[in-house]
Amino acid sequence: MTATSWGAARSAAVLLSAALAGALLAPTASAAVDIPVSDPNISYVGRWDATGDPRVPHWAGAYLQTGFTGTTVKLKLRDAVNVYTSVDGKPDVFHAGVRGTVDLTPTPLAAGNHTLRVAFRSGDTVFGGLVLDSGARTVAFTPSAKVLEFVGDSITAGYLDSKLALSSYGWLVGERLGLPRTVIARAGYCLVAQSGCVGQSAQFFRTDSTGAAGWDFGRYQAAAVVVNLGTNDIGHGVSESAFQTAYAKFLRDIRAKYPNAAIFAFQTLKKRYAAQTRAAVAAVGDARTFFVDTSGWLTTGTDYADGDGHPNDAGQAKIADRLAPIIAARI
Repeated sequence: MTATSWGAARSAAVLLSAALAGALLAPTASAAVDIPVSDPNISYVGRWDATGDPRVPHWAGAYLQTGFTGTTVKLKLRDAVNVYTSVDGKPDVFHAGVRGTVDLTPTPLAAGNHTLRVAFRSGDTVFGGLVLDSGARTVAFTPSAKVLEFVGDSITAGYLDSKLALSSYGWLVGERLGLPRTVIARAGYCLVAQSGCVGQSAQFFRTDSTGAAGWDFGRYQAAAVVVNLGTNDIGHGVSESAFQTAYAKFLRDIRAKYPNAAIFAFQTLKKRYAAQTRAAVAAVGDARTFFVDTSGWLTTGTDYADGDGHPNDAGQAKIADRLAPIIAARI
């Protein structure tokens, strides 16, 4: 070997030795922490499947909350879904058509304790867990036991609103009172089941808006239940007497599931079956069941997205402003 080649070989050996030493001294990347759906610090509000991995929310107003430490949080999803997330109580961020592991904090947070809320809008609404920083953990997020439940049709579900259920009056009442809320509503639903119209008098007691499995009311107890039904029944030929009878039975059935709740029978905005709704409340004779007169709450055109059918965001907010103190006074 010539002097030149020997020197080159020696230099290469020195560089390799230095590289290996550097690799040994350099800190290894820490593994992120996977948080399973069964983590006890995740609070599921509303109607979710009770067990299993992943977890699936049902009806319009189900969401989850938790606290966490560290500087980042990621959401594990299965397939394309539209979802709202709020970190540290800030305004909701809309994630459209996301899937897989979604970074909710592209700009890392300050180190410390944080909160997260996740509400699904549409698509493959399946929650697969969270991913946190190495060494981070979840922190118990214990919502108030005073759960608010809102039962209805498209108006209650927030149809035609900017954020659907998250801009509905029920969700907004929960925000105003600082209480957990769930929206048991779907567009086109009636009180009385008819051809072409699902009846909430039966479906309310089921886990899903379209399924047949019964809901386990032992999962939580509502402190208040607001029923807003009747807008669609008239278009399906439900007589006034049949509506009143069904409404009274529905109120009694709700009472059987929620013995201590304040129950509110909301006069439909178009005043359909208004007299029968009031009469049903009177017939029940329950000191904790109330009729809510909504006369004059909204202005045709101004407060609606479609003339006088579905409230717009401003209309939903007006309803919430009127309804929140009524509920607060009773719970």
